[in-house]
Amino acid sequence: MVTTFDHGGGVRSVAVPIPDNPLGHTLVYVVETDRGPVLIDTGWDDPDAWDTLVAGLTACGTAVSQVYGVVITHHHPDHHGLSAKVREACGAWVAMHEADAAIVRRACRTRPERWFTYMAAKLTAAGAPEEHVAPLRGARGRSLPGLSPALPDREIVPGELLDLPGRRLRAIWTPGHTPGHVCLHLEEEHPARLVGRGRLFSGDHLLPRITPHIGLYEDPDDATVTDPLGDYLDSLERIGRLAPAEVLPAHQHTFTDATGRVRELLTHHEERLAGLLALLAEPLTPWQLAERMEWNRPWSEIPYGSRTIAVSEAESHLRRLVKQGRAEPVPGSEPVTYVAV
Repeated sequence: MVTTFDHGGGVRSVAVPIPDNPLGHTLVYVVETDRGPVLIDTGWDDPDAWDTLVAGLTACGTAVSQVYGVVITHHHPDHHGLSAKVREACGAWVAMHEADAAIVRRACRTRPERWFTYMAAKLTAAGAPEEHVAPLRGARGRSLPGLSPALPDREIVPGELLDLPGRRLRAIWTPGHTPGHVCLHLEEEHPARLVGRGRLFSGDHLLPRITPHIGLYEDPDDATVTDPLGDYLDSLERIGRLAPAEVLPAHQHTFTDATGRVRELLTHHEERLAGLLALLAEPLTPWQLAERMEWNRPWSEIPYGSRTIAVSEAESHLRRLVKQGRAEPVPGSEPVTYVAV
Protein backbone atom coordinates (compact mmCIF):
# COMPACT_ATOMS: atom_id res chain seq x y z
CA MET A 1 0.00 0.00 0.00
CA VAL A 2 1.35 3.41 -1.00
CA THR A 3 0.84 6.25 1.50
CA THR A 4 0.81 9.80 0.14
CA PHE A 5 -0.36 13.06 1.63
CA ASP A 6 -1.28 16.43 0.15
CA HIS A 7 0.17 19.19 2.34
CA GLY A 8 -1.35 21.93 0.21
CA GLY A 9 0.29 24.65 -1.80
CA GLY A 10 1.84 22.27 -4.32
CA VAL A 11 3.59 20.06 -1.76
CA ARG A 12 2.90 16.35 -1.33
CA SER A 13 4.74 13.50 0.38
CA VAL A 14 5.33 9.82 -0.24
CA ALA A 15 6.17 7.46 2.63
CA VAL A 16 9.06 5.36 1.24
CA PRO A 17 9.84 2.28 3.37
CA ILE A 18 13.21 1.68 5.05
CA PRO A 19 13.93 -2.07 5.23
CA ASP A 20 14.40 -3.53 8.73
CA ASN A 21 14.39 -0.17 10.48
CA PRO A 22 12.16 0.96 13.38
CA LEU A 23 11.73 4.37 11.74
CA GLY A 24 9.59 2.60 9.17
CA HIS A 25 9.84 5.06 6.30
CA THR A 26 11.33 8.25 4.92
CA LEU A 27 8.95 11.02 3.90
CA VAL A 28 9.94 12.06 0.39
CA TYR A 29 8.45 15.46 -0.43
CA VAL A 30 7.26 16.27 -3.93
CA VAL A 31 7.31 20.01 -4.63
CA GLU A 32 5.59 21.31 -7.75
CA THR A 33 7.60 23.81 -9.80
CA ASP A 34 7.20 25.47 -13.19
CA ARG A 35 9.69 22.95 -14.63
CA GLY A 36 8.22 19.81 -13.07
CA PRO A 37 8.32 18.17 -9.62
CA VAL A 38 11.38 18.45 -7.40
CA LEU A 39 11.98 15.77 -4.78
CA ILE A 40 13.32 16.49 -1.32
CA ASP A 41 15.21 13.27 -0.48
CA THR A 42 14.53 9.97 -2.24
CA GLY A 43 14.57 7.05 0.23
CA TRP A 44 16.63 3.89 0.70
CA ASP A 45 18.08 2.06 -2.32
CA ASP A 46 15.85 -1.01 -2.16
CA PRO A 47 13.52 -2.57 -4.78
CA ASP A 48 10.41 -2.19 -2.61
CA ALA A 49 11.35 1.39 -1.79
CA TRP A 50 11.83 2.19 -5.48
CA ASP A 51 8.48 0.65 -6.41
CA THR A 52 6.83 2.64 -3.63
CA LEU A 53 8.42 5.90 -4.78
CA VAL A 54 7.37 5.33 -8.40
CA ALA A 55 3.81 4.41 -7.39
CA GLY A 56 3.70 7.32 -4.95
CA LEU A 57 4.66 9.82 -7.62
CA THR A 58 1.88 8.44 -9.83
CA ALA A 59 -0.56 8.80 -6.93
CA CYS A 60 0.60 12.43 -6.58
CA GLY A 61 -0.41 13.05 -10.19
CA THR A 62 3.06 12.98 -11.71
CA ALA A 63 5.71 10.42 -12.70
CA VAL A 64 9.37 9.73 -12.03
CA SER A 65 10.08 10.59 -15.70
CA GLN A 66 8.88 14.16 -15.02
CA VAL A 67 11.12 14.88 -12.03
CA TYR A 68 13.16 18.05 -12.61
CA GLY A 69 15.54 17.87 -9.66
CA VAL A 70 16.43 16.17 -6.38
CA VAL A 71 17.43 18.10 -3.25
CA ILE A 72 19.15 15.96 -0.60
CA THR A 73 18.99 17.10 3.03
CA HIS A 74 21.96 14.87 3.94
CA HIS A 75 23.95 11.92 2.65
CA HIS A 76 22.53 9.07 4.77
CA PRO A 77 21.24 6.14 2.67
CA ASP A 78 17.60 6.49 3.76
CA HIS A 79 17.66 9.96 2.18
CA HIS A 80 20.15 9.78 -0.68
CA GLY A 81 19.86 6.10 -1.57
CA LEU A 82 17.55 6.27 -4.59
CA SER A 83 19.00 9.45 -6.09
CA ALA A 84 20.93 7.56 -8.77
CA LYS A 85 17.85 5.62 -9.89
CA VAL A 86 15.81 8.81 -10.11
CA ARG A 87 18.51 10.52 -12.16
CA GLU A 88 18.81 7.50 -14.47
CA ALA A 89 15.04 7.51 -14.99
CA CYS A 90 14.64 11.19 -15.88
CA GLY A 91 17.99 12.99 -16.06
CA ALA A 92 17.23 15.11 -12.99
CA TRP A 93 19.98 17.05 -11.25
CA VAL A 94 20.95 16.03 -7.71
CA ALA A 95 21.95 18.72 -5.21
CA MET A 96 23.73 18.35 -1.85
CA HIS A 97 25.77 20.52 0.52
CA GLU A 98 29.50 20.34 -0.23
CA ALA A 99 30.40 18.90 3.20
CA ASP A 100 28.19 15.86 2.61
CA ALA A 101 29.10 15.67 -1.08
CA ALA A 102 32.73 15.27 0.05
CA ILE A 103 31.67 12.31 2.19
CA VAL A 104 29.89 10.75 -0.79
CA ARG A 105 32.95 11.19 -3.01
CA ARG A 106 35.18 9.69 -0.32
CA ALA A 107 32.82 6.74 0.13
CA CYS A 108 32.87 6.03 -3.59
CA ARG A 109 36.66 5.78 -3.72
CA THR A 110 37.24 4.02 -0.37
CA ARG A 111 37.36 0.24 -0.29
CA PRO A 112 35.09 -1.30 2.38
CA GLU A 113 38.13 -2.94 3.99
CA ARG A 114 39.52 0.51 4.76
CA TRP A 115 36.37 1.42 6.65
CA PHE A 116 36.35 -1.82 8.64
CA THR A 117 40.00 -1.35 9.61
CA TYR A 118 39.37 2.26 10.59
CA MET A 119 36.30 1.42 12.68
CA ALA A 120 38.11 -1.42 14.44
CA ALA A 121 40.88 0.99 15.44
CA LYS A 122 38.39 3.66 16.55
CA LEU A 123 36.41 1.23 18.69
CA THR A 124 39.54 -0.22 20.24
CA ALA A 125 40.66 3.29 21.18
CA ALA A 126 37.21 3.90 22.69
CA GLY A 127 37.60 0.89 24.97
CA ALA A 128 35.34 -1.56 23.13
CA PRO A 129 35.81 -5.20 24.17
CA GLU A 130 37.52 -7.60 21.80
CA GLU A 131 34.29 -9.52 21.10
CA HIS A 132 32.80 -6.35 19.62
CA VAL A 133 35.85 -5.42 17.54
CA ALA A 134 36.73 -8.91 16.24
CA PRO A 135 33.94 -9.11 13.57
CA LEU A 136 35.28 -5.93 11.95
CA ARG A 137 38.72 -7.44 11.57
CA GLY A 138 37.25 -10.39 9.71
CA ALA A 139 35.01 -8.35 7.46
CA ARG A 140 37.09 -8.41 4.26
CA GLY A 141 34.93 -8.68 1.16
CA ARG A 142 31.79 -7.39 2.85
CA SER A 143 30.02 -4.29 1.65
CA LEU A 144 28.47 -1.42 3.54
CA PRO A 145 25.23 0.42 2.76
CA GLY A 146 25.75 3.83 1.25
CA LEU A 147 29.18 3.11 -0.26
CA SER A 148 27.91 3.32 -3.86
CA PRO A 149 25.70 6.43 -3.79
CA ALA A 150 25.01 8.90 -6.57
CA LEU A 151 27.57 11.64 -6.90
CA PRO A 152 25.67 14.95 -6.67
CA ASP A 153 26.06 17.28 -9.64
CA ARG A 154 24.92 20.50 -7.95
CA GLU A 155 25.99 22.16 -4.71
CA ILE A 156 23.54 23.48 -2.14
CA VAL A 157 24.89 26.84 -1.02
CA PRO A 158 23.65 27.99 2.41
CA GLY A 159 21.55 31.12 2.26
CA GLU A 160 20.85 30.85 -1.46
CA LEU A 161 17.61 29.99 -3.23
CA LEU A 162 17.58 26.61 -4.98
CA ASP A 163 16.65 26.09 -8.62
CA LEU A 164 12.92 25.61 -8.18
CA PRO A 165 11.30 27.81 -10.87
CA GLY A 166 8.21 29.52 -9.51
CA ARG A 167 9.05 28.67 -5.86
CA ARG A 168 11.22 30.22 -3.13
CA LEU A 169 13.16 27.47 -1.39
CA ARG A 170 16.19 28.68 0.58
CA ALA A 171 18.92 26.45 2.03
CA ILE A 172 19.85 26.66 5.71
CA TRP A 173 23.02 24.84 6.77
CA THR A 174 22.30 22.82 9.92
CA PRO A 175 25.34 20.62 10.68
CA GLY A 176 25.27 18.15 13.55
CA HIS A 177 23.51 15.02 12.38
CA THR A 178 25.92 15.14 9.43
CA PRO A 179 28.48 17.83 8.50
CA GLY A 180 26.46 18.98 5.49
CA HIS A 181 22.90 18.56 6.70
CA VAL A 182 20.58 21.26 5.36
CA CYS A 183 17.06 22.34 6.18
CA LEU A 184 15.05 23.96 3.39
CA HIS A 185 12.88 26.98 4.04
CA LEU A 186 9.90 27.42 1.73
CA GLU A 187 9.52 31.20 1.85
CA GLU A 188 5.86 31.27 0.89
CA GLU A 189 2.71 31.95 2.84
CA HIS A 190 1.40 28.81 4.50
CA PRO A 191 -1.51 27.40 2.43
CA ALA A 192 -3.69 27.32 5.57
CA ARG A 193 -2.33 30.73 6.64
CA LEU A 194 -0.84 29.38 9.85
CA VAL A 195 1.12 31.94 11.85
CA GLY A 196 4.85 31.80 11.23
CA ARG A 197 7.45 32.16 8.51
CA GLY A 198 6.59 29.71 5.74
CA ARG A 199 7.33 25.99 5.94
CA LEU A 200 10.53 24.15 6.80
CA PHE A 201 11.66 20.83 5.31
CA SER A 202 13.76 19.76 8.28
CA GLY A 203 15.28 16.43 7.17
CA ASP A 204 16.51 14.71 10.34
CA HIS A 205 17.53 17.93 12.08
CA LEU A 206 14.20 18.60 13.79
CA LEU A 207 11.83 15.68 14.37
CA PRO A 208 8.60 15.77 16.38
CA ARG A 209 9.17 12.93 18.85
CA ILE A 210 12.72 11.62 18.58
CA THR A 211 16.21 13.08 18.85
CA PRO A 212 18.48 12.56 15.84
CA HIS A 213 21.72 10.70 16.31
CA ILE A 214 24.67 13.01 16.92
CA GLY A 215 27.80 11.00 16.29
CA LEU A 216 31.29 11.76 15.06
CA TYR A 217 32.14 12.93 11.54
CA GLU A 218 34.07 9.85 10.44
CA ASP A 219 36.93 10.33 8.00
CA PRO A 220 39.75 7.77 7.99
CA ASP A 221 42.16 10.30 6.50
CA ASP A 222 41.36 13.33 8.66
CA ALA A 223 42.43 13.70 12.29
CA THR A 224 40.54 16.98 12.83
CA VAL A 225 38.77 17.01 16.22
CA THR A 226 35.19 18.00 15.43
CA ASP A 227 32.39 19.06 17.78
CA PRO A 228 29.21 17.76 16.12
CA LEU A 229 27.04 18.20 19.21
CA GLY A 230 28.11 21.84 19.48
CA ASP A 231 27.34 22.26 15.78
CA TYR A 232 23.92 20.69 16.28
CA LEU A 233 22.98 22.87 19.25
CA ASP A 234 24.02 26.02 17.36
CA SER A 235 21.99 24.87 14.35
CA LEU A 236 18.95 24.23 16.54
CA GLU A 237 19.03 27.76 17.87
CA ARG A 238 19.22 29.08 14.29
CA ILE A 239 16.06 27.16 13.36
CA GLY A 240 14.34 28.28 16.56
CA ARG A 241 14.90 31.91 15.59
CA LEU A 242 13.45 31.24 12.13
CA ALA A 243 10.08 30.25 13.68
CA PRO A 244 8.44 28.55 10.66
CA ALA A 245 4.68 28.07 10.66
CA GLU A 246 5.03 24.33 10.03
CA VAL A 247 7.81 21.75 9.98
CA LEU A 248 7.83 18.95 7.40
CA PRO A 249 10.36 16.40 8.70
CA ALA A 250 11.78 13.36 6.93
CA HIS A 251 10.34 10.95 9.51
CA GLN A 252 7.21 10.63 11.64
CA HIS A 253 4.79 13.53 10.92
CA THR A 254 4.49 17.27 10.35
CA PHE A 255 4.15 19.62 13.31
CA THR A 256 3.84 23.33 14.07
CA ASP A 257 5.61 24.56 17.22
CA ALA A 258 9.19 24.49 15.92
CA THR A 259 10.43 26.93 18.56
CA GLY A 260 8.97 24.83 21.35
CA ARG A 261 10.47 21.65 19.93
CA VAL A 262 13.86 23.35 19.69
CA ARG A 263 13.63 24.30 23.37
CA GLU A 264 12.81 20.69 24.26
CA LEU A 265 15.84 19.39 22.39
CA LEU A 266 18.20 21.97 23.86
CA THR A 267 16.97 21.04 27.34
CA HIS A 268 17.30 17.33 26.56
CA HIS A 269 20.94 17.65 25.55
CA GLU A 270 21.87 19.87 28.51
CA GLU A 271 20.25 17.36 30.87
CA ARG A 272 22.11 14.55 29.15
CA LEU A 273 25.43 16.37 29.45
CA ALA A 274 24.75 16.94 33.15
CA GLY A 275 23.96 13.25 33.56
CA LEU A 276 27.20 12.28 31.86
CA LEU A 277 29.16 14.57 34.16
CA ALA A 278 27.70 12.70 37.12
CA LEU A 279 28.82 9.39 35.57
CA LEU A 280 32.29 10.84 35.01
CA ALA A 281 32.88 11.20 38.73
CA GLU A 282 35.09 8.18 38.02
CA PRO A 283 37.30 7.81 34.93
CA LEU A 284 35.46 6.04 32.09
CA THR A 285 36.26 5.13 28.50
CA PRO A 286 33.72 6.18 25.85
CA TRP A 287 32.54 2.54 25.71
CA GLN A 288 32.04 2.41 29.48
CA LEU A 289 30.18 5.71 29.35
CA ALA A 290 27.89 4.41 26.59
CA GLU A 291 27.15 1.31 28.68
CA ARG A 292 25.95 3.53 31.53
CA MET A 293 24.00 6.10 29.49
CA GLU A 294 20.22 5.99 29.21
CA TRP A 295 18.97 4.61 25.89
CA ASN A 296 15.56 3.49 24.67
CA ARG A 297 16.34 -0.01 25.95
CA PRO A 298 18.83 -1.66 28.34
CA TRP A 299 22.40 -1.95 27.04
CA SER A 300 22.13 -5.75 27.07
CA GLU A 301 19.29 -5.52 24.52
CA ILE A 302 20.99 -3.07 22.14
CA PRO A 303 22.11 -4.90 18.96
CA TYR A 304 25.66 -4.94 17.69
CA GLY A 305 25.45 -2.16 15.10
CA SER A 306 23.48 0.12 17.40
CA ARG A 307 26.15 -0.23 20.09
CA THR A 308 28.71 1.18 17.67
CA ILE A 309 26.40 4.12 16.99
CA ALA A 310 25.83 4.59 20.74
CA VAL A 311 29.57 4.80 21.40
CA SER A 312 29.90 7.42 18.67
CA GLU A 313 27.16 9.45 20.32
CA ALA A 314 28.87 9.10 23.72
CA GLU A 315 32.08 10.40 22.16
CA SER A 316 30.31 13.40 20.61
CA HIS A 317 28.98 14.34 24.06
CA LEU A 318 32.43 13.85 25.59
CA ARG A 319 33.93 16.22 23.03
CA ARG A 320 31.36 18.86 23.93
CA LEU A 321 32.15 18.49 27.65
CA VAL A 322 35.89 18.70 26.98
CA LYS A 323 35.44 21.79 24.80
CA GLN A 324 33.37 23.41 27.55
CA GLY A 325 36.07 22.63 30.11
CA ARG A 326 33.73 20.39 32.10
CA ALA A 327 35.63 17.12 31.51
CA GLU A 328 39.13 16.11 30.48
CA PRO A 329 41.06 13.01 29.38
CA VAL A 330 43.10 11.26 32.04
CA PRO A 331 46.80 11.60 31.10
CA GLY A 332 48.48 8.31 30.25
CA SER A 333 45.28 6.24 30.18
CA GLU A 334 45.03 3.61 27.42
CA PRO A 335 42.41 3.25 26.15
CA VAL A 336 41.78 6.87 27.04
CA THR A 337 39.44 7.56 29.96
CA TYR A 338 37.68 10.81 30.79
CA VAL A 339 36.76 12.38 34.11
CA ALA A 340 34.67 15.37 35.18
CA VAL A 341 36.59 18.50 36.09
